[in-house]
Amino acid sequence: MSTPIPKPPGVPLLGNIFDVDPANTWVSLQKLWEKYGEIFKISVLGQQIVFVGNVALCEELCDETRFRKFVGGPIVEIRDAVNASLFTAFADEPIWDVHHRILAPQLTPTTVADHFTEVRDCAAELTAKWRGMSSGTSVPAIRELNRLDMETTTLCFYGRKLNGLTGPEHPMIQAMDGSTSEAMKRPNRPKILNWLFHQSRFQKDCNTMRQYGAECLEHRKANPTDRKDMLYTMMNAKDPETGKSLDEKQIIDEIVTMPIGSSTAPCVIASALYYLLQNPACITKAREEIDSIVGDYEFSHVHLDSLPYCAGIVRETLRLSAAAPGFNIEPLPNTQGPVLLAGGKYQVPAKQTMIIVLHGVNRDPAVFEDPEAFKPERMVGEAFDRLPEGAKKWFGNGKRVCIGRNHAWMWNMVTLVTLLKDVNFEMADPGYQLRQDGWFNLRPVGFDVKVKPRVK
Repeated sequence: MSTPIPKPPGVPLLGNIFDVDPANTWVSLQKLWEKYGEIFKISVLGQQIVFVGNVALCEELCDETRFRKFVGGPIVEIRDAVNASLFTAFADEPIWDVHHRILAPQLTPTTVADHFTEVRDCAAELTAKWRGMSSGTSVPAIRELNRLDMETTTLCFYGRKLNGLTGPEHPMIQAMDGSTSEAMKRPNRPKILNWLFHQSRFQKDCNTMRQYGAECLEHRKANPTDRKDMLYTMMNAKDPETGKSLDEKQIIDEIVTMPIGSSTAPCVIASALYYLLQNPACITKAREEIDSIVGDYEFSHVHLDSLPYCAGIVRETLRLSAAAPGFNIEPLPNTQGPVLLAGGKYQVPAKQTMIIVLHGVNRDPAVFEDPEAFKPERMVGEAFDRLPEGAKKWFGNGKRVCIGRNHAWMWNMVTLVTLLKDVNFEMADPGYQLRQDGWFNLRPVGFDVKVKPRVK
């Protein structure tokens, strides 16, 4: 006999709408996980959603012979900005396969490595800015790193230098924040309220993002180059199976999609700075590794594989921060219900939407000893290799895994190493305790750091 899936008490008609803060959905789900554990469900406006928060169940739901990515809720809403892109296409839309076959070759480890110098130089430009400030100047970590991510993504993928590390923040950054925030809230409101009170602002943000995409495309047309980068591929490559290519609307869809996806990366590094400042011995160990491997030489791609402790810092930050907070799963279309989970301990309907809450998965005490502690060493070498696959789902899973994960990994590593190599940090507020919010990502809120040049 199966065990009932726990559920918080709700109210008539509205269900559990008051258990989830629309302004901070993922933190609300973290609190529900802390109360109910490995699996729980809620009902909002008549729709039931099941949430999973341990490694074993996560690994089970990542079995693509039984389950697949579910495109619904906020992901459907953001189609107003990107249509059927790699991030938002429904499982039965063949356009996803066409776009993936065209673009995936630009995001292999080898092709991503070709952009190492651009990633490094953008990071060095940020640290040069910080080192040029008065010693002890406070900077908002996530806002500065958002600028860096936008600068790097636009340069590496589209060959366009925004010069956005100083001056006014690029409009794309605020538009992404506004549109993804609204996309998270819209499924929990009656459609008439969305249309009457929120559609205008949402559409304005979507238009701003598409304007960014159009400007990148027009910049390339006006400035021909022999760069064989992502934008070149979008404009010129054909799908090897169907012979189809991307039209201009689809090119803009994917230009806009890439920064939405990469916006998780600055959340990782901002969180890493917080965890490192809480654990200064980790900073010392990382800098010893960096100084011994990179030293006074020019930082190059060949160094990355020789910095295992820094890699452990990035992985442990991905675990604790859950910067990409979760992903949606559903049973395959031909599934006959009920669907049994955990060897029959739980059961769900055949068409049940399920969401993996990585905050819970990444703190599973059955896998991680002292799960709230920041221990990069558990993410290095054999200790990391021994972890079950369900404990390593920071970039999603299977066919619909994040296509930009290799770029994100390199950006995280290069940015972390550059910051630790060039700059000293301290908390602007020594009493700050981590607070998070976010929409399609989770970021530290109100976290400022004082920066000054590092003197070896």
